[in-house]
Amino acid sequence: LIGLVTEYYTSHSYAPVREVAQATKTGAATVIIYGLALGYMSCIIPVAALGLTIYVSFKLAYMYGVALAALGMLSSLAIGLTIDAYGPITDNAGGIAEMAGLGSSVRHITDTLDAAGNTTAAIGKGFAIGSAALVSLALFGAFVARIGETHVDILDPLIFAFLLFGSMLPYWFSAMTMKAVGVAAMEMVVEVREQFAQIPGLMEGTAKPNYERCVNIATQASLRQMVAPALLVILSPLVTGYVFGVHALSGLLAGGLCSGVQMAISASNTGGAWDNAKKYIEAGAYGGKGSDCHKAAVVGDTVGDPLKDTSGPALNILMKLMAILSLVFADFFVAHSLNNNFK
Repeated sequence: LIGLVTEYYTSHSYAPVREVAQATKTGAATVIIYGLALGYMSCIIPVAALGLTIYVSFKLAYMYGVALAALGMLSSLAIGLTIDAYGPITDNAGGIAEMAGLGSSVRHITDTLDAAGNTTAAIGKGFAIGSAALVSLALFGAFVARIGETHVDILDPLIFAFLLFGSMLPYWFSAMTMKAVGVAAMEMVVEVREQFAQIPGLMEGTAKPNYERCVNIATQASLRQMVAPALLVILSPLVTGYVFGVHALSGLLAGGLCSGVQMAISASNTGGAWDNAKKYIEAGAYGGKGSDCHKAAVVGDTVGDPLKDTSGPALNILMKLMAILSLVFADFFVAHSLNNNFK
């Protein structure tokens, strides 16, 4: 069901992406608006399906049932990896065809494959997000059992306060990853402009650019900019559990899970829709490649890339890693927390 919904919202064969493409007639701003609305709308059915799965699984076998549901989703891992890898392969094939100067017929084929790859990649991300949600919930249940509780009272002021804080963490994390992409992109743009200015014949195509320098910038920026988001994910549960206690940590985990799932689905589908709206126009709709509509679609695609390729998939790590760290350190928090009596 998640795969079907994802395909509907990210493939240019269906109405939602075509609406985004139609929005390019009035400029980039409406493309952004329509794309964001599409992403938010695409959360409804997957979240409802996950909620129903969790409810039925828990009613049948408690947290063990939820763990089995997570295992069931993970059993499709081979297919998920296959369709997720298809997207980058076709995208790189198109890039190679363009750099090699192959004919327009070859580029047309690779563009078609690339559009299908964007959809399959989004479907793979949907499976990953769904399984991450179920796995995180199972780990959360194990954490609650480990600290000797049978339930979490969200009306408790401390727990509710950290429920809100946990719900904010995916936004903070996404802001950091999005900005990291922006910083790396600015460094790359500066480098490209310098090479055009300093290498004679580069603009005319008679000279080769310094590819190694561009690769180094991207690699170093990706490693450098990921330090802060990684520290946020690792330190948040550790500091909360040690300073405020295991009950506060329960609220933090629940909040991060609830908002993280929806943000991840929205980001992945929004980015995929913008990308395929651009591909739809490049195939000949609304003036085709080089038109004003295409320029507006390129803006949407540029905004969507960090959403679907960075922030969205990375939220899976946030949900699972926070839960795993909390479970591993549960006994330590129970024994040594500064504030376990404050509930």
